[in-house]
Amino acid sequence: MLCFLRGMAFVPFLLVTWSSAAFIISYVVAVLSGHVNPFLPYISDTGTTPPESGIFGFMINFSAFLGAATMYTRYKIVEKQNQTSYFSTPVFNLVSLVLGLVGCIGMGIVANFQELAVPVVHDGGALLAFVCGVVYTLLQSIISYRSCPQWNSLSTCHVRLAISAVSCAAVVPMIACASLISITKLEWNPKEKDYIYHVVSAICEWTVAFGFIFYFLTFIHDFQSVTLRISTEINDDV
Repeated sequence: MLCFLRGMAFVPFLLVTWSSAAFIISYVVAVLSGHVNPFLPYISDTGTTPPESGIFGFMINFSAFLGAATMYTRYKIVEKQNQTSYFSTPVFNLVSLVLGLVGCIGMGIVANFQELAVPVVHDGGALLAFVCGVVYTLLQSIISYRSCPQWNSLSTCHVRLAISAVSCAAVVPMIACASLISITKLEWNPKEKDYIYHVVSAICEWTVAFGFIFYFLTFIHDFQSVTLRISTEINDDV
């Protein structure tokens, strides 16, 4: 395990395990508390009512921080690789980082503004997180192909592109079906007119969320060869 997590590999590994735990623990607590239907609730539904709302908010906030740390480290890795052997314009890498960080801000908004309390703000944050996240994975997949075979294996590129394609295909019906739902609530009856929209949207939401998790899992190998150094300088004039 220590060999597997050498270098900075612990950062994406922690992001993947912590985010997975955040979704699963919130879901289990919400279901056991009787606050949501076990069959396909929205991810946000599992973090709306106490006590799971506190768990969800805390864990997703930390996931957003880990996501930002992972994306910034990935940015620096690509920057260094590009300096060694040019394969892409630096602006492309920068745009990817900015979009990724905006997505992390969206995660923070989702974590701190429950969907029933302030639905407009919550939904706006979710839209930022999912859309920017999907575009981030697409851009990183393109970067991976451009840096292949020197910095990435072709199989890794294919896996990243496949995850990006599935996430991209899922995010469109997720947004479309969610926008057709007339009311925000936690409990659904299969006989209700908007139920089918809820089911499709929820399936797509979980697909995109775990798509992000599996995508960051592919970063672990890249991060194994990276080290972090912190230097401290004291200015005598102060």
